[in-house]
Amino acid sequence: MLCAVCSLGIPTFAQKNDPNQKITADPQTVVVTGTFQPTPLSELNRTVVSFDNSNEKLPDYFSYVDLLKSDSSVDIEQRAPNGVQADLSIRGANFEQSLVLLNGLRMNDAQSGHHDMDLPLPLEAVSRVEVLHGAGSTLYGADAAGGAVNFITTPPTATEFRLRMGLGNFGFNQEHIVGAFLAKKWSERITADRDFSEGFIPDRDYRSSSIASETFVATSLGSTDILVAASDRPFGADQFYGNFPSWERTKTWFTSISQELGSNTDAAFAYRRHSDEFVLFRDDPSIYENNHISQSWQADLRRRFTFHHDWKLSYGAEGDGDEIDSNNLGHHERERGAAYLNLDLHPAQRFTMSLGGREEVFTGNHAEFAPAIAAGLWLTNTLRLRASASRAFRLPTYTDLYYSDPANIGNPLLKPESAWDFEGGPEWNPRGRLSAQVTAFFRREHNDIDYVRTSASTPWQATNINYIGFFGLESAAKFRLPRAGDVELAYTFLHANQQVQAGLSSKYVFNYPSHNATFGWTGQCKRLFSIRTRVGATQRVEQGTYALWDLSLAGNQRLVRPYLQFSNLGNTSYEEIPGVLMPSRSIVGGLEFIFRPHS
Repeated sequence: MLCAVCSLGIPTFAQKNDPNQKITADPQTVVVTGTFQPTPLSELNRTVVSFDNSNEKLPDYFSYVDLLKSDSSVDIEQRAPNGVQADLSIRGANFEQSLVLLNGLRMNDAQSGHHDMDLPLPLEAVSRVEVLHGAGSTLYGADAAGGAVNFITTPPTATEFRLRMGLGNFGFNQEHIVGAFLAKKWSERITADRDFSEGFIPDRDYRSSSIASETFVATSLGSTDILVAASDRPFGADQFYGNFPSWERTKTWFTSISQELGSNTDAAFAYRRHSDEFVLFRDDPSIYENNHISQSWQADLRRRFTFHHDWKLSYGAEGDGDEIDSNNLGHHERERGAAYLNLDLHPAQRFTMSLGGREEVFTGNHAEFAPAIAAGLWLTNTLRLRASASRAFRLPTYTDLYYSDPANIGNPLLKPESAWDFEGGPEWNPRGRLSAQVTAFFRREHNDIDYVRTSASTPWQATNINYIGFFGLESAAKFRLPRAGDVELAYTFLHANQQVQAGLSSKYVFNYPSHNATFGWTGQCKRLFSIRTRVGATQRVEQGTYALWDLSLAGNQRLVRPYLQFSNLGNTSYEEIPGVLMPSRSIVGGLEFIFRPHS
């Protein structure tokens, strides 16, 4: 059964207390996010959390949102369950300041950041997810002010066929299919899913479906990866963007090809098309309807090599462009090109440092420079300190610039955002069964884009806020209990030291969680079935605290595996977007059928 287990991203160090012994990394913990080259997590000087989605012995997650909930610095602001129109926030940055990647390729939508999590491929197509905390523009360009989430696919390891079918309350039903084929020089994975619900209240129904095909081929140049994916998601949008009984339908088409050119060079190209049909009054579309089609492309060339005692140099160039055709926004397009250079240094056995910079040039000769510096120092074989400073930037979306409806008005005079991000803290790993980390961070934002208004009867107006400073503290710990499973704890505190101008209210920026804590446990019951449970408590700014309890069980049988999933088991009444009520307790149960011809 495809599933995910949260790895808190804590490195494992050598246990021998010889001060001259070289610190070695855990060979099983290698990440590609937050670094220009695949790097052991114990050598990474940035905060990265990794989620493994390939452990079939644990219960499935329903969506990307369920998987990311275990990271207390990630805030998923949902308007419906299973990731329907969900906004992603990292360390208090709003949804347009958090970058979404697929195999390192940009997925952010040029029309609106509300569509950034509208991924076209099923969760079963993804092998792992890595979350970079803090600014990532040096690596990935615009939009990564608060961080980046990288969804990563890898070749299948066996030929198999899986079919999962389930039913639940609120008229919910699901069908998920995975087919993997493994040959000597190539492999193929085909995934498809369909999730349907009548809605827990009127005008909150949805039908989500997606399909993806990914082909991996071994060539004389290196590996080739070809991905084609598409999704279709109509849903009731009552209260989503104001006090209206709305309806919306999004469609996404995505294709990419990545090619190794020898051992040190990679090239990639991607194309994404996204359509958004929005009806303000579902029962009478003639009153107000918008149709938007956005398209984007991206081409990357990356090179790296190692020299002088494991020093590493990475450099590359990128080009991308986007355009939109809309009855509301009009036709617009823009292009940009970038070049970057990064040097990873090991001047001493217990000290590492990286220096990097990225220059990005946009249509109209506007340019942004994003430098970064990070360092790590092992105080002992079990205690490490790390710190970093970096700059990030974001362009306004086309909705920010040009959109207009009875509830929201864009602003074509908006300036790009910029931010400086600073972080540092210790990592502790005294034994293989225990790991912990604490990170303090500060982000100084300039020209932050938000929607503000003077009263509830006036529309929201896009504007630049001159200065906002976010201070935060995040902590995480993981315990591997003998014969009792894994326990995970995480807590993040956030505070903004600048509010909106007196007399104005904010729509997005100041909806961040000031306190967010999670507890998770995974284990087995006499090897008959696996259990995963998570309890999270969240307090948003100037709002009360609410707690959510989720529980999943799945059988460990080889051919037919029953499963049960409970969401919001405590039946909490809560909102993640102000004014948008979330569902009460929900229960889903079903069966997964597994066929492996060679097992």
